[in-house]
Amino acid sequence: MSSMLLNHKLDRAFGHMDVDGSGSIEREDLLGLGARILVGFGESPTSPAGHRLAQGFEGIWRTLAAEIDTDGDGAISSEEFRAGMTSAFIEGDRFDAVFAPAAEAVAGLCDTDGDGAVGPDEFWTMMAAFGTPREDVRATFERLDGDGDGVVSVGELVEATRQFYTSADPEAAGNWLFGPL
Repeated sequence: MSSMLLNHKLDRAFGHMDVDGSGSIEREDLLGLGARILVGFGESPTSPAGHRLAQGFEGIWRTLAAEIDTDGDGAISSEEFRAGMTSAFIEGDRFDAVFAPAAEAVAGLCDTDGDGAVGPDEFWTMMAAFGTPREDVRATFERLDGDGDGVVSVGELVEATRQFYTSADPEAAGNWLFGPL
């Protein structure tokens, strides 16, 4: 993957995680992102689904803080993020251990009726929490709905997340997870 595309994806991910816009990611940022998702779906953090999501985001923070916060200041700069994410997730194999539990929890929360699929309205609610512009959500949904059946399966959503963070293929549908690059 070109370093330009890689950096663009990582910069977008950094922006989602830097919830307060301070220029660094701190624990409160990740927990705040999780809270926005829970609020969007009207889910309590103490429900089973809410607890899974909170634990997933806490796990991401613990790993990022331990492996990416190289100066140990409790805040991850964009430079630390790019370098650490490239090493651990693009060149390494840490997605399943670190991001997959949170991706599965978010996708499961999006499946509000438990049918294994995320419809356009549920997808919009999730994308709003991540700050994806409304005009990009429809195109993103259509790209991720590879078979054109009008829904994105929970598995497809998790795979799109994997592709966004790890794929070297510039044509991977998951690159569109948060809108066009």
